[in-house]
Amino acid sequence: MSERPVRRVEDYTGTCLVLRALNLFWMLVALMLTLGWPAVLVTAVALDAGLRRLRRAPVRD
Repeated sequence: MSERPVRRVEDYTGTCLVLRALNLFWMLVALMLTLGWPAVLVTAVALDAGLRRLRRAPVRD
């Protein structure tokens, strides 16, 4: 293999976060259109509870 200099890569964190938000949005819209608002509310509460639980979890090394 040829030795090439290691260069800095672009940071795609912002792009990734925007795409995750768009994916969540269209999934919730599809859920609302098929099952209605109660399903969206239950899903949102479940996602919120799961994220809060992950935030409280101890970090393992």
